Amino acid sequence: MTLLRNVLIVFSLLSLSSSAAWAQCKTWNDSDRKEEAENAHVVYRPFVKDRTAEQLATDLDDANFKIAFDNWKTAYDIAPAADGQRPSHFVDGRKIYRAMMNKATDEAQKNEYAEKIISLYDEQMECYKNEGYLTGRKAFDMFYMKPYGYSTTTYETFKKAIDLAANDAEYIIYDPLGMLMAYLYKSGKIEKEDFIQTFEKVEGIANHNIENNKQYGQYHEAGFQRMQSHISEIEGEIFDCAYFKKKLIPQYNENSEDLEIIKYVYNKLKVQGCDENDPDLAMIKTKYETLATEINAGLEEERRKNNPCYDATQLQKEGKIKEAIARYEECLEAAEDDDAKAQVLYSIAHMQVWELNQLSAGRSNANKAASLKSGWGKPYILIGDIYSKMSRGSCDDWNKRLAVLASLDKYQYARSIDSEVADDAGKRIANLSGALPTKEEGFMRKVQAGQTVTAGCGIGEKVKVRYQ
Repeated sequence: MTLLRNVLIVFSLLSLSSSAAWAQCKTWNDSDRKEEAENAHVVYRPFVKDRTAEQLATDLDDANFKIAFDNWKTAYDIAPAADGQRPSHFVDGRKIYRAMMNKATDEAQKNEYAEKIISLYDEQMECYKNEGYLTGRKAFDMFYMKPYGYSTTTYETFKKAIDLAANDAEYIIYDPLGMLMAYLYKSGKIEKEDFIQTFEKVEGIANHNIENNKQYGQYHEAGFQRMQSHISEIEGEIFDCAYFKKKLIPQYNENSEDLEIIKYVYNKLKVQGCDENDPDLAMIKTKYETLATEINAGLEEERRKNNPCYDATQLQKEGKIKEAIARYEECLEAAEDDDAKAQVLYSIAHMQVWELNQLSAGRSNANKAASLKSGWGKPYILIGDIYSKMSRGSCDDWNKRLAVLASLDKYQYARSIDSEVADDAGKRIANLSGALPTKEEGFMRKVQAGQTVTAGCGIGEKVKVRYQ
């Protein structure tokens, strides 16, 4: 008895299920209300045909909308599957209910309409199959209807659509699915493994259509790019090196002369765990270094061409002294403030003294530099050095020692006005202290200590005589 009862229960359930499916797939062909259904169909169709749900909500006044709805409802109630050849009652019903959602202000009523729209998808699939296409459309509508929206139910519907439609999935799924997956992952409602599995299926569909779908391939490509943009914020914590290589290496190939893009691709791949010995990463690194060298060389050449001050310093480092002085003189003409001019004049003077032994010209430029920048001791140190060099020329011992006094005067003055050169000045003063004139030399010339005389050796400056 128990076995018989269970069999009867199962049979009853199957009967109910098949009768429910049969009921929603009824056509007017076998109905005793066929004429009524056909008439209602003929009345409502002109209102709905060639109009979107939004146009239905705005184009029809309340009276005409009621006519359309009432007649659709009659046709649908009698024959949900219409004539059995076309699913127009399901399709039109969804359009009418979406229009009603647009017009409604009550949230509960909107939710009721949304549920009806979803049920019409299920009924159509039961009667007319085409589950992959319809499930994708159903998921799309669910995403944009408040009762479902960013829910795991919507996500599961998208997943089902992907599995059913496979490469025949429509390009409309990418954009909402990308937003939905990003939201659900950040909310902790889907796991990383689930995310990756779904994404890889979608990626396969996109790649297939981009390569093979002549009519809609470009839409699949654009849609998949939008999906990737939606998940870009979280892709770094989800995907590994392989994903980013597939994504970024094409970008590198398209911009293989753009240093910034190459740098970004290389650094991103490293951050995402790509090994430095990876052939692709090594190739990108080599390209970056080569291009950077070429670009920097070009930039350096351009900079030196357009910036005489910078070029002068580089020529000086390269030992091209005459060329450096010529460029410094151009720099001097472009300098706008006295401090800058003073520095340029000092650089010229320094080279003239120590590289070209042009002591007179160096002395002149050092004095000009000192006059433009108060409290600066370096030009006076240089002038002191010039006097020391002049003392080694063809002049007598007395004037050589007077030249030492002239040098000491400059070093001491430099130390008194500029603490930054105090050490250098002090060392020079210590080195020259033993070269002062002797009292015997002064006695022979009848020159007393403290007396002011003119230093020879081409110096021509007044010095106060000090003896050893």
